[in-house]
Amino acid sequence: MPVPEGFWLTLITEHGPWVLLVFYLLFRDHQKDDATRNILNRNTEIIVEITTLIRERLPRDRVG
Repeated sequence: MPVPEGFWLTLITEHGPWVLLVFYLLFRDHQKDDATRNILNRNTEIIVEITTLIRERLPRDRVG
C-alpha cells in the first residue's frame, strides 16, 4: 500500500519527532525478528540433516 505524498511531513509536524523514533524502533524490531526467524529456520534444516545422517548410519533392527 503506497504512502500518500506528504505523509511523513504531516506526521512529524502534527505529532512531533517522537513518531519517527517509534517507527524506527518498530522497523528495527521487525529486522531483528526476521534475522532470528532465519537463524531458527537454518538451525532446523541442520538438525534435520544431522538426524537423517544418523538414521541412515544406525543399524536397522531385523526381526526373524
